[in-house]
Amino acid sequence: MRTLFREVNIMEDFKERAKELVSKMTLAEKIAQMQHDAPAIERLGIPAYNWWNEALHGVARSGTATVFPQAIAMAASFNEDLMYKVAEDISNEVRAKYNGYKSFGSTKIYQDLPAGRRT
Repeated sequence: MRTLFREVNIMEDFKERAKELVSKMTLAEKIAQMQHDAPAIERLGIPAYNWWNEALHGVARSGTATVFPQAIAMAASFNEDLMYKVAEDISNEVRAKYNGYKSFGSTKIYQDLPAGRRT
């Protein structure tokens, strides 16, 4: 399969290249490319990719990684030092894998005042 990316001329205006490429895509292909798990468009030489990831309780969807309990379960420990160590381990794994897009949860441990937990 011929890929679009091998043919890139760095001297060519990227806005023009993007405009040309998008003009060749169907509406369904454009919509699919806006999702995290964009399928390949073989006729245009665009490979499939999956850019989504998150690290709320470990580096998800990136192959082998440490998986920690859900944030709400870890918050029940009321152990801020433990949460710091968990976040430190997650950040080390994220940096070790790659520096792509990541989503992280709240940095404040969830606590439910009506249930008798501190804020």
